[in-house]
Amino acid sequence: MAQARVKARSPRRGSVFGERFAVFAECLLTGVWIAVACLGVVTYPAAFAAGARHLRRRTRHEDGGLREFVADFRTAVRGGWAVGLAGWVVAAAVWVDVLAARAGIPGGPFVGAVGVLASIGLTVALLRAAAVWTPGRAWRALLGDAVRRTVLDPAGSFLVVCGLAVVTLSACFVAPLAVPVLGAVAAAAVAVEERYRHR
Repeated sequence: MAQARVKARSPRRGSVFGERFAVFAECLLTGVWIAVACLGVVTYPAAFAAGARHLRRRTRHEDGGLREFVADFRTAVRGGWAVGLAGWVVAAAVWVDVLAARAGIPGGPFVGAVGVLASIGLTVALLRAAAVWTPGRAWRALLGDAVRRTVLDPAGSFLVVCGLAVVTLSACFVAPLAVPVLGAVAAAAVAVEERYRHR
């Protein structure tokens, strides 16, 4: 009887492993799609939004592939390009702060540290907004809600920061690895949002 039970359970273990590996492979493929979609410089919010929506479909066992990713990207980029442009403006301001800190200006190190921390927080908020994006939702409202969740859910925000750290380290050691790992960052943001929703 016990042997029969073991035999009945073993195929399930294999299928669970296969399913998890398939999701991991899908994350890596999605990272490549996100990287290509980010080539538009200001299109990175839309790229992550389309990637996150694709991964949400995948985990819910819904149909969807590259065609749906492209359709989502086109929809998200309509308002997302302005968010992407604003992100580059913030990055430039932080770079000026860092240069001021290195130049030895009084208060420069403090201003530089605040600027770096603020940019990390805004990046996390952007990823969390992209993780819940759906067609028809305005980026402004998404970002406002995401900033609140970033502050109210520090554990989840820390997990997203860890995902960003993995991409950065991958790029430092082997630059091409950073491309597929972008999908893992999108998956981390989706998982964090699901965790927050079910708290």
